[in-house]
Amino acid sequence: MDQHRLPRHVTPTRYELRLEPDLTTLTFTGEETITLDVAEPTSEIVLNAVELAIGQATLANARGDSRRGTPLVDEAAERCRITFPSPIAPGRWVLRLAFTGTLNDKLRGFYRSSYKDPSGVTRLMAATQFEATDARRAFPCWDEPAFKAVFAVTLVIDPALTAVSNTAIASERVEGRRKLVTFADTMKMSTYLVAFVVGELEATDPVLVGPTPVRVWCVPGKRRLAAFGHQIGVASLRFFEDYYGLPYPSDKLDLLAIPDFAAGAMENLGAITFRETALLVDERAASHAELERIADVVAHENAHMWFGDLVTMTWWNGIWLNEAFATFMEILAVDAWKPEWQRWTTFGVSRAAALSVDGLHSTRPIEFHVGAPRDADAMFDVLTYEKGASVLRMLEQYLGPTVFRDGVRDYLKAHAYANADTGDLWAALGLAARQPIPEVMDGWIFKPGYPLVSARLEGGQLVLSQQRFTYLPEPLSGSAPAPAQRWQVPVQVRITASGRAVSERRLLAENELRLTAPEGLEAVLVNEGGHGFYRVRYSGELLERLLKTLPALAAIERFNLVNDAWAVTVAGLMPLTDYLDLTARFRAERDRNVWSILIASFGTLNRIIEGKSRPQLAALVRDRVAPAFADLGWTARAGEDELTRQLRGDLVRALGVLGDDRAVQERAAELYARGTGEVDPNVLPALISVLAHAGDAPRYDEFLKRFRSASTPQEEQRYLYALTAFRQRELLTQTLERTINGEIRTQDAPFVARALLMSVYGRELAWEFVKSNWETMDRQFPKAGLRRMAEGVTGLATPEQERDVHAFFGGRDVDFGGKVLEQYLEQLRIAVRLRERESAALARYLARFA
Repeated sequence: MDQHRLPRHVTPTRYELRLEPDLTTLTFTGEETITLDVAEPTSEIVLNAVELAIGQATLANARGDSRRGTPLVDEAAERCRITFPSPIAPGRWVLRLAFTGTLNDKLRGFYRSSYKDPSGVTRLMAATQFEATDARRAFPCWDEPAFKAVFAVTLVIDPALTAVSNTAIASERVEGRRKLVTFADTMKMSTYLVAFVVGELEATDPVLVGPTPVRVWCVPGKRRLAAFGHQIGVASLRFFEDYYGLPYPSDKLDLLAIPDFAAGAMENLGAITFRETALLVDERAASHAELERIADVVAHENAHMWFGDLVTMTWWNGIWLNEAFATFMEILAVDAWKPEWQRWTTFGVSRAAALSVDGLHSTRPIEFHVGAPRDADAMFDVLTYEKGASVLRMLEQYLGPTVFRDGVRDYLKAHAYANADTGDLWAALGLAARQPIPEVMDGWIFKPGYPLVSARLEGGQLVLSQQRFTYLPEPLSGSAPAPAQRWQVPVQVRITASGRAVSERRLLAENELRLTAPEGLEAVLVNEGGHGFYRVRYSGELLERLLKTLPALAAIERFNLVNDAWAVTVAGLMPLTDYLDLTARFRAERDRNVWSILIASFGTLNRIIEGKSRPQLAALVRDRVAPAFADLGWTARAGEDELTRQLRGDLVRALGVLGDDRAVQERAAELYARGTGEVDPNVLPALISVLAHAGDAPRYDEFLKRFRSASTPQEEQRYLYALTAFRQRELLTQTLERTINGEIRTQDAPFVARALLMSVYGRELAWEFVKSNWETMDRQFPKAGLRRMAEGVTGLATPEQERDVHAFFGGRDVDFGGKVLEQYLEQLRIAVRLRERESAALARYLARFA
């Protein structure tokens, strides 16, 4: 028997749950009645439970057979084994359990969250977070996605409080000093989708989508921030009903903002929970990036109501089916809602993040074997979400959007209220497309990495070849590289000759593909439209030809050109000085996404250079960025779109921080002094970053006060992260102390520490602090938060720091699940290797900016 999987001969079909949380004692009591189907004689029932005290256990059937069992919880295995004195016969049985638990502060299971009410008094609420395997912390259950059942929930609460669960309230009555809130039966679903929230809550008025009321819930005083999230909630629900060709599968949809929340959001059926920054916003005071994040997250969670909730992966190895699809669908829905946001272009930045991790030897396939639950936790990463979504987008473009949508509809209808695997999706898409999908797609899903497609001219032919892209020539472990891999690469090539452009779609299935180069060839673009999940390396001749046609390239194509050039530079396949020359060709660039990769590459160089070279690098940044900023100016013009406004903020930050531009810093101080209400919301976050970078102790104290008194989640985040951007050790020491003294929420503290580990001014200080306080952080932070904090070690880019990082983790039993730690250590090696290989050439290049 698989030690991580429950036996299959006893299966639940219905849970009747009664839970009574007490926000004074921080405990809860529970009773449950579980209807079971027993397939073969057994003298024990095994289910999941952890951190619960289980009292009595009784089993009965309709024939009057009743017996008492002995429950024993194995905390290490997270299981409860109930033994009975005589075998249980096959058939239908009812198991009754009573149990107690603690409302923990770990942001998982049934936990407590605190917040300050409008008068400044600290209040508590109770909320849940069960994915992947934490429903077992709230009630004993078969806590695996394949054990779908119906849930009937009753919450017994203080009459002054409000309770929300997955479905509409069926009845409500007061008994003594408690209020009993009973909810309608759910559809058949997995345990990780059950939710209950209890506290002082306010809701918006419902908006109907068909018969479904959609509301936003929040703590008192914040309902004024709910309108924007409500709008995209309603719009995306309508979009998905139409796209999927199926009605929403429950009776209501509540979007709930929780003050303490470990993830961004969670797709509980009908009761989606969110971090406040992912749902609540003052639309007039928010930047485009802040609004885009809320739209994306809300649409993502709504997409899950079908893809994940209605149809669920059989086991956690298939989590990509949930998350990649929801990521793909979120972009599709937001693009339909706000086409002017150009979400498929900005998705290029997300795709780039996945390409970065997937270029490691320590990457993993999108889908791989999952045994222990911690391995499932490690799958909630850019490979599952962004690589998965990128591959789906590539497939959609290859098959055609209508064929792809028809296959998705067939898949959902065939597996509604049940479980499915990757093969089931391929089968449905294959039927719709009338072509086999696995031979094209399995290499992308079940194998790690992706190809580097090289393009060159040879004897009147355009030659495309493929090889696996990696940043390092061999794995960090010193083991042999993986054998040569080939993908079925859907390539779209645009060939411009004699003033005319022609597009060709081909499948690069072998090592090479040869196309006839036409007479009068002017330029070749590989990955037209930018949807392919691969990198392109042009020969010097083809790259120069392509750069002469820059204005004719779409923004996503220009983005990929720079992103791929930077990647092959980091991999040692292109001299850094050639890349820096390339960046000079983009001074006239006006797309925010293209600038994002240019600025990010300058940021990486800032982390690997010697301190004495930093002023010259700042001068290079000013040289590249200043022309674009001079053209945009400080203030928005009439009719200017949101993306241009956001670009202005990005360029201000680049000049004022990486460029250390004194004039920009002074002007930022002048604008900020006028009052934040006078500044474009797209520029204000940049001003705050610049002023922190150039700031002193009084400015730190001012920003600390603004963090504490913030009126919106976004304002709080701006000032919180500003506390990581100062340069003085004594100020950064204060920020570090706040990550563990309770002042910064544990949902945010790991990310604050991560930012300081990545700061060239704070990284040594932060690393010493993390080493000294590791046990405290491990105890206080959510597990996912600790994992993300550790990513900060990739910023410790000197050989000495790298050795210290290896020594630290080598002396500890640290398990982030999967290959997470290996990936961090490999990313650190890449940065150190880039420093060692290029520092001399970089110093010579920067000398011209002295």
